[in-house]
Amino acid sequence: MKLIVGGSTGFVATEIIRQAISNPAITSIIALGRREASPPVASGPDGDMTKFKTLVIPDVAWEDYPDAVKNELSGANACIWTIAVTPSKSRSTPWETTVKACRDYATYALKTMAELADKSKPPFRFVYVSGVNAVRDPAKKPFLLGDYLLLRGEAENLVLKFAKESKGDVEAAVAKPGIINGPGRVMGLLRGVFLHSIVGLPSIGVDQIAATLIHEVLHGFESDTLLNDDMVRIGQGVLDGRL
Repeated sequence: MKLIVGGSTGFVATEIIRQAISNPAITSIIALGRREASPPVASGPDGDMTKFKTLVIPDVAWEDYPDAVKNELSGANACIWTIAVTPSKSRSTPWETTVKACRDYATYALKTMAELADKSKPPFRFVYVSGVNAVRDPAKKPFLLGDYLLLRGEAENLVLKFAKESKGDVEAAVAKPGIINGPGRVMGLLRGVFLHSIVGLPSIGVDQIAATLIHEVLHGFESDTLLNDDMVRIGQGVLDGRL
């Protein structure tokens, strides 16, 4: 499988790449980012750094990939898209920038990658990593971060609609994790404990979500919406060797 990872230096993307490097079923990894990234340390003896390539896209080209970028993406079988403005940064980020990062870049990527996909091995699989509180129904706009959460829900709808209208050429899923925990995130862990205890948000390990999304693009989606508990179950099953 040729796998595209939308995001090259982010917390989740880095773990996806780390695990993918050691997965023999994945033969090529293209990581899209705004800056060049070094491959993370492989997670096992099967790690093959030669199949990793980082692809830098200038800020002005995220909705109109240059031909050189398209050539690198050509023939892919799947994409895991992790690029977005996070909730914590959405208040300080211009709204236009947030819309582009959370919706427009992903939908353009899906359309373009589907056109360039390996036509001999359909379907092309695309995962949009969203969040547990994203809302797809405008009538249910939340009080806190309402516009942001509706934007993420709108992106979810557009991704799923594109796949549905592709007549089998594309399969898509939306991942809706809660708090993502992992090594080295002390402040994130403390914040996660607070949100989990007080607000009731579910949590998942970064290794679990990465294992889930790699498993799903390789073997097919259990559902077009992967909730936090689904990903904990699937991801831990992969990490334990049960899946």
